[in-house]
Amino acid sequence: MPPVVHRFDPPERFVVGTVGEPGSRTFFLQARSGARLVSVALEKQQVLALAERVDELLDEVMESDAHSEIVPALAPVDLRDDEPLEQPIEEEFRAGTMTLSWDPEDDRIVIEVFPFTEAAVISPGQPEEEIDEPEPEEVLLVRMGAGAARAFVQRAANVVEAGRPTCPFCTLPIDPAGHLCVRANGFRRRAE
Repeated sequence: MPPVVHRFDPPERFVVGTVGEPGSRTFFLQARSGARLVSVALEKQQVLALAERVDELLDEVMESDAHSEIVPALAPVDLRDDEPLEQPIEEEFRAGTMTLSWDPEDDRIVIEVFPFTEAAVISPGQPEEEIDEPEPEEVLLVRMGAGAARAFVQRAANVVEAGRPTCPFCTLPIDPAGHLCVRANGFRRRAE
């Protein structure tokens, strides 16, 4: 049976957002076109990796002569989106593997998000011949222009930074109640 493809080409809105308090936030990718809304849960590290890789890909495309005028160096101000996630937030699936590419035919970033499955987890030292990735049941497919992709990256960075502050000594997060820093010999730092 072929997977259910949640296709947004292009989305009216594609953003990262969170639910919950810093330290116990749940991150979501959310895509909307008209009344159709899809929310996919993911980890903070996945948000960071996706945003970083989208930014790098846009820089690579911008440096090529053929597409230099298509890709903005910064997110266009008119595409900035600081609004909260749309309600209701109903998780379609939890993100696992994500792919990213540039489609030169219509000058768009293509992001595919596949559900997490235990079967897709590769153990260290496992030979490639033994890797048998299952066919996904669902896929989130988003195709968007370079300006919208830059705005996505900017928002993702802002959302991640809005969490708990980091300790300047050990770089671990500081909870609202404080932080017992091992590098400061147990000195308790408080969030400012």
